[in-house]
Amino acid sequence: MSEKPVDSLSEAEAASELARLAEEIAGHDLRYHAEDAPTISDADYDALRRRNLAIEQRFPQLVREDSPSRSVGAAVSEKFGKVTHVVPMLSLDNAFADEDVSEFVGRIRRFLRLGANEPVVITAEPKIDGLSLSIRYENGRLVTAATRGDGQVGENVTANARTIADIPNVLKGDFPDVVEVRGEVYMSHADFAELNRRNEKAGKPIFANPRNAAAGSLRQLDTSITASRPLRFFAYAWGEVSEMPADTQMGMVDAFRSYGFKTNPLMKVFDSVEGLLSQYRMIEANRATLGYDIDGVVYKVDRLDLQQRLGFVSRSPRWAIAHKFPAEKATTLLTGIDIQVGRTGSLTPVARLQPVTVGGVVVTNATLHNEDYIKGIGNSGQPIREGRDIRVGDTVIVQRAGDVIPQILDVIMEKRPADAQPYLFPTRCPACDSHAVREEGEVVRRCTGGLICPAQAVERLRHFVSRNAFDIEGLGEKQIEFFFQSQDPALHVGSPADIFTLKRRQEASLTKLENIDGFGATSARKLFAAIDDRRQVEFSRFLFALGIRHIGETNAKRLARHYINFDAFRAAGTAAVMPEGKGDKGNAAWQELTGVNGIGGIVAEAVVEFFAEEHNRQVLDALLAEVTPLDEERIGDVSSPVSGKTVVFTGSLEKMSRDEAKAMAEKLGAKVAGSVSKKTDLVVAGPGAGSKLKLASELGIEVIDEDGWFALVKAG
Repeated sequence: MSEKPVDSLSEAEAASELARLAEEIAGHDLRYHAEDAPTISDADYDALRRRNLAIEQRFPQLVREDSPSRSVGAAVSEKFGKVTHVVPMLSLDNAFADEDVSEFVGRIRRFLRLGANEPVVITAEPKIDGLSLSIRYENGRLVTAATRGDGQVGENVTANARTIADIPNVLKGDFPDVVEVRGEVYMSHADFAELNRRNEKAGKPIFANPRNAAAGSLRQLDTSITASRPLRFFAYAWGEVSEMPADTQMGMVDAFRSYGFKTNPLMKVFDSVEGLLSQYRMIEANRATLGYDIDGVVYKVDRLDLQQRLGFVSRSPRWAIAHKFPAEKATTLLTGIDIQVGRTGSLTPVARLQPVTVGGVVVTNATLHNEDYIKGIGNSGQPIREGRDIRVGDTVIVQRAGDVIPQILDVIMEKRPADAQPYLFPTRCPACDSHAVREEGEVVRRCTGGLICPAQAVERLRHFVSRNAFDIEGLGEKQIEFFFQSQDPALHVGSPADIFTLKRRQEASLTKLENIDGFGATSARKLFAAIDDRRQVEFSRFLFALGIRHIGETNAKRLARHYINFDAFRAAGTAAVMPEGKGDKGNAAWQELTGVNGIGGIVAEAVVEFFAEEHNRQVLDALLAEVTPLDEERIGDVSSPVSGKTVVFTGSLEKMSRDEAKAMAEKLGAKVAGSVSKKTDLVVAGPGAGSKLKLASELGIEVIDEDGWFALVKAG
């Protein structure tokens, strides 16, 4: 989808875009990492992240606390126990062109202040398309295995990991007392095909691709199911290690091999960009013959002492990058366009395609984004596809990168039928016939039907009971649809509160769920028990479940961690008064709301509007009569002598680069500012410090030199 160029955005437009991107990317992270059910292609996802980063680089003052550049993965499912990663499991930045790889190596040289002739040895290895896993060994024995989760906390899948033949339960050779081996769980193409053949023969659902099959197999509550699936594992990284067995990346991977792990034979070391790119092209050329899915090549600085110096930026290490393969494409016929209505009323066009194989996967539909995309225009009116629109009957170019819904890139005009008509986007909701309106500045058309719209009502209820909201076992899409469609007062569920009154209504009625086809006494009893089990739920999950616009899982956690309990949050949302004009900052409640880390005016406005709506308050009060949101746990701060302090570096630093100094301070919990003000707590001044040092002295701010800085942080 084409958008307004980043260099044309105003500051207000940029803030709005960053809010939208934060919510959209968080949703995609949730569906990919936690639900194993992604809904956009890797290429589309990467494009969202690149746009977010480009806007942040142009408007650094607008970087949000919930920025996708600061987050990894998605929250842990409540169905599994939690494992806190001692060393976070972060993600990688991406490279898409040879120039990106050259820039990556150049950044390393600049950060480390290396001379032009000083070699930088870098490893190159295939990027496996599977599920990340961290396996902890103590005294050589497997004690825990955890998924990535949100990078800080993962799902405990220890019992399942023990069933994978490539993962030793006891290490071989000479190993540290404590070692966390990390790598990728995957499924080979041959094993995937055989699994789908067995499932189809048994009348069970078949998997869309090997990645989903591997992820779904590892995340089973019944370990016998995992044991029956042909999962494999490549080791390539580590978490906590009590004593490092090597001082290079390649040496560590060699050590893993000696412990009994399988490592990728295509991993090599190079000391030039040309060598890295040559290996990339070799792996890409042989991609189809490997027998397992990869989506790029990963480059890592080989020396571990240099990795330590380079450190991390936000969600990813400076010393590594993933060089992604180009998206795969095919041509096919567009047979129809369907409109899907989302839980917020958004009308989303989906292309129905004549089945075509793209990258080994048969695809039958593709995203069309919005009505502008169909017309061949971007968000700001600029042409895309040189202004070519998309029509039913067109022969289209379909792109797929990864294993999810593809997108239509272009139309082959010479194959367009003579009678093909421009597509007329509906102005009425196909589900309830209410007006579908497009607000100024929006690219999405939305149904105005609200809760009278069956599509929205059902989607809102599905969202309410979804995995990262109330997570009610046995109340899935099929059951929600049944209860919503039922005309029987004892069975109908039209709002969240109705879920929790279902059992009482059953007891007072002649209609019994156990007598309904598809349920039975046991399943009815289990469903009522599952509903009762969720009458108390964490504040952040409760807030996420409400489906307030712009409050995805990440923003729900931010708000919950600030206000701690729902009553305080509701009081703030009700009391907050938005600014009325230029110079007006709103009242104290509004300022507090917009001051929450990662929550700006757009999200705060959605909160205020939600509580201002009488219907929402009625629905909420009915729900609160049945359930209790539990107070959120308080998250402690990083403990160090500079934690929570604002630090300014000025002058020439001799022992580290400015970037390295900033990274160190942020890692220790400090906020690094570019200028001195009354809010500055500490100035680190090197030779040549000028106006900043003078202002610090005038304001009475503590000033130390570089040696003093190292002594201070070491003392902590």
